[in-house]
Amino acid sequence: MIRAYLIPLLAIAGVLFAVYTVVAGARPPEAKPPVIEPPKAPFSAFVAGSGLVEASSQNIAVGAPVGAVVQRIAVTVGDTVKKGDVLFELDPRELRAELVSREAAVGVAQSQLDKLLQGTRPEQIPPAEARVVEAQAGQRAAQAVLDEANSQLSRAEAMEDARSLSVEEIARRRFAVATAAARVAQADAGFAEAQAQVALLKAGTWAPDIAVARSQVAEAQAAVEAVKIELDRRIVRAPIDGRVLQSNIRVGEFAQAGPLASPLMLVGSVDPLHVRIDVDEHEAWRVKPGARAEAFVRGNKDIKTTLTFVRFEPFVIPKRSLTGESTERVDTRVLQVVYAFDPSGLPIYVGQQMDVYIEAQPVDRARTQEGSDAASGTP
Repeated sequence: MIRAYLIPLLAIAGVLFAVYTVVAGARPPEAKPPVIEPPKAPFSAFVAGSGLVEASSQNIAVGAPVGAVVQRIAVTVGDTVKKGDVLFELDPRELRAELVSREAAVGVAQSQLDKLLQGTRPEQIPPAEARVVEAQAGQRAAQAVLDEANSQLSRAEAMEDARSLSVEEIARRRFAVATAAARVAQADAGFAEAQAQVALLKAGTWAPDIAVARSQVAEAQAAVEAVKIELDRRIVRAPIDGRVLQSNIRVGEFAQAGPLASPLMLVGSVDPLHVRIDVDEHEAWRVKPGARAEAFVRGNKDIKTTLTFVRFEPFVIPKRSLTGESTERVDTRVLQVVYAFDPSGLPIYVGQQMDVYIEAQPVDRARTQEGSDAASGTP
């Protein structure tokens, strides 16, 4: 009896529960309020875009001209700098040692030039003239020996009896004449050399020698200047008036030269700031130069600022800043529009994203205007 009623009742209850579950599951979920209320567009017709705050000079990645160890950092993040202010210094010890060597070479070259410019020392001439007199005396002595040898050879050859002197004696006297003649030639050369030396001393320094010495001094000085330039390059300075936005180096670290994925230091002008807005290429034609625009800080719709048009970037690029929406396409290309604003009194920083609305004509009216401009040839 109980089974006859219990089983149908349970079946009916199961069916009712299934119906209730299906009906309850078919109800649309209640809309929950957003965690952060999004900003409202200030214009009736607009083009929306994501903007990235950057320095008005663009963000300048400051690097090292050569790879070296960082010796000193002169600024901290957030400091205001003037053009030419020291940002950081690299280790210059090997260049300082080279500079000492180059300066010593300049001293040697300059001393050599000064010596040539002073000319011949007066006390050098008398010894040279004495050597001329000595060479002349030697010349006369050699000539006397030659005359004597010629005389003896002439007497021997003039004898009527050929047997009076042996053949060996005649040959010896002829050899003595040749030897004396060679000594005379040697004495003549020594005398001429001594006279030339005196003439060279009295003439002073030769102009081409002075020119060569001057060139050597100039070359040594140029080498010194080259080392000084390299020393100055080890001191990295601010390229513009601005603010230090980021620093990725520490004292004692090795600073690599060339472009880096993470710059050693980031500098830029922050008065005013620029915001770079990505406008979808499908709506780029609606944006006109000088159009009004407003930007809202993400996370707080009450913090906003009016923007001033600066320029278009006339090269459309692939979209890099993605919002995460399901309808967003990764192959979209964007036109970048740059606006400026005054950051004073606003908690806005370089690198921050903003929601930007640019005033534009309604789509139908804009298309009509574009078509009439094309038909009339108006750019």
